[in-house]
Amino acid sequence: MSKMDKKTIQQKFQHHNNDTGSSEVQVALISKRIELLTDHLKTHKKDHSSRIGLLKMICARRRLLDYLKRSDKSAYQKVIGELNISR
Repeated sequence: MSKMDKKTIQQKFQHHNNDTGSSEVQVALISKRIELLTDHLKTHKKDHSSRIGLLKMICARRRLLDYLKRSDKSAYQKVIGELNISR
């Protein structure tokens, strides 16, 4: 993921200009990394260490989404809708 991709994602989900760590931004960035790693694993089926990293990222995203659901349901619905994450 290039710096431009990361910056674009941050700008789309941030609350204010310097927001780089809100739950929405973190979920969006992790989702992009999950997408890239999933594509990698489609061609490299025996890359087990990357598969373990993918599972850890999925768990981290799930925890962030659970927190977001508890604290701000409207933001949770927005993030789920824009990232096409099925629940």
